[in-house]
Amino acid sequence: MLLIDKYAYLNKLAHVHPLEKMIFSLGLLLLSLILRDEQLSLITFFVMSAFIIFGAKIPLSYYVKLLLLPAFFLFTSLVSILISIAPSTHVLPPHIWSFTFSNWTIFIGQASMTAAQQLFFIVLGSISCLYFLILTTSVQGICYVLRQWRFPVLLVELVELTYRFIFLFLASMQKIYLAQQARLGYYSPIQWLRSLSMLIAALFVEMFQRSRALNNAMQSRGGEAVYWQKASSYNKKNWLGMALIFLLFIVYGGFFA
Repeated sequence: MLLIDKYAYLNKLAHVHPLEKMIFSLGLLLLSLILRDEQLSLITFFVMSAFIIFGAKIPLSYYVKLLLLPAFFLFTSLVSILISIAPSTHVLPPHIWSFTFSNWTIFIGQASMTAAQQLFFIVLGSISCLYFLILTTSVQGICYVLRQWRFPVLLVELVELTYRFIFLFLASMQKIYLAQQARLGYYSPIQWLRSLSMLIAALFVEMFQRSRALNNAMQSRGGEAVYWQKASSYNKKNWLGMALIFLLFIVYGGFFA
């Protein structure tokens, strides 16, 4: 079991109805994307982080590691936005830094700096919303809510099957890798490439066989997965708290301005 999946089942907010957690996280996510305010996105990040660390009791060190996972993609996106290249003969727009090499000028414009800064804070707030959802709600709870919202059955089943195959894939990969390593399959660069190719081929065959077996099992039960949910009731205090937070965010973001 992945550690992130373990926390989704054993966190201190696991007893809260999944519908409440989904509306809270997705609602703040939509507000951050619609209002596109840097301060609001930063507040969203701190609010969701507080719920994750102090509410769900997720270890701070693990939460920081999760935040570092999308750092590479965010960094590459920011670099592509910040750095612009133009011929040295062109008049540069307002910029804060420039460097001319041969017939080209590399520069960082003020507009690019503003756009990169806005993107950074929006992504930061959005990531915290998604992490709150996946760290406090199991995939069964998410699929249960999606079925209640009348999402297409095929889409919900694809979400469930993809999630299950992540664990099957990791378990099979670990077993094959340990077997190859026990036979000195990675002692040299050439042998490493050969073992890696055999590992990929074996994983493809095994995942194909398991997918067929799972499909046959589902067809024998009527072709649809059954989603269960622990007995949990809605909490009026949670709904009032979410409504208050949404109202404060909307007013602060100048939605009515």
